[in-house]
Amino acid sequence: MSRWVDIRDSIVASLNVEEVTEELKNKVTTVIVDEVFPGIEKAVDNFVEKIKQQAPNETGWCRIRDGIVLPLVLEGLVFVAKTVLTKALAEKA
Repeated sequence: MSRWVDIRDSIVASLNVEEVTEELKNKVTTVIVDEVFPGIEKAVDNFVEKIKQQAPNETGWCRIRDGIVLPLVLEGLVFVAKTVLTKALAEKA
């Protein structure tokens, strides 16, 4: 079984509870930060690298989309989400 399936199953199992405690929320957050985000970051970095290479071949708005907008949005979303979750974990530690 792949690592992703293990992670997914552990998250599903963690979320299938009657009472959501602070400990459970911290465990789920830790799994997301430590195990899910590295793969997401790698995928975003790879995608952004490829579209930035393609941007010079585009024209008009598509050039701006590929060279500036999509990279900023994707990298920004990952950064904000990871920062918020990391700070939430630190606050509860």
